[in-house]
Amino acid sequence: MQYYELTTLKTVIFGAGKAAPGIQEFLAAPDAQGTLLGAWFSDIGSLNEVYLLKGFENYDALIAERKRVRLSDNPFNCVDLLLNIDMQSYLPFDFMPPVQTGEFGKVYEIRTYHTRLNGLAPTIEKWREAVPARAEMSALTIAMYAIDGSPRFTQIWPYASANERAEVRAKSVAEGVWPPKGGPDWLTSDMTSTLAIPMPFSPLQ
Repeated sequence: MQYYELTTLKTVIFGAGKAAPGIQEFLAAPDAQGTLLGAWFSDIGSLNEVYLLKGFENYDALIAERKRVRLSDNPFNCVDLLLNIDMQSYLPFDFMPPVQTGEFGKVYEIRTYHTRLNGLAPTIEKWREAVPARAEMSALTIAMYAIDGSPRFTQIWPYASANERAEVRAKSVAEGVWPPKGGPDWLTSDMTSTLAIPMPFSPLQ
């Protein structure tokens, strides 16, 4: 995949489960563009949210899908359950392989960092050096940087459980594998992290 899009749907209280059938149908429509890679609902972090990761072979397809959503009279077939739709476009870190779907974990961490204004290129180099060793401890689904909005990047990590996440992160820090050496120097204090559960129709499980 050349481009990725991460969509956040803010739902009414307990709206994610009710919205799931409509979301699945909307994403499978004949005129839908791109490939659905992951669909999750938030469990720890910002609640009442659904996250959709799609991949696109080219920018024209990404824009066509965004246009389809924006001009729809019933976006994601659940507009009555939605409070907001946030669609963000990304490019993968250049050393990352395309997202592979399948069963990798019951909990996914979606983690976003904002960087200094000139921090993306140095960050990618720091991550390039450190990710191979870190990925031996637990898989990394994708690391990607935003091409719209403020300078930031997002990582998605699967884990068997929240406990495994805590254990792996503690081990990676204790052994000096993570965070990348010098990497935090290029970050700001604007960071978010959400633990999310795959929806039944998510290709990433």
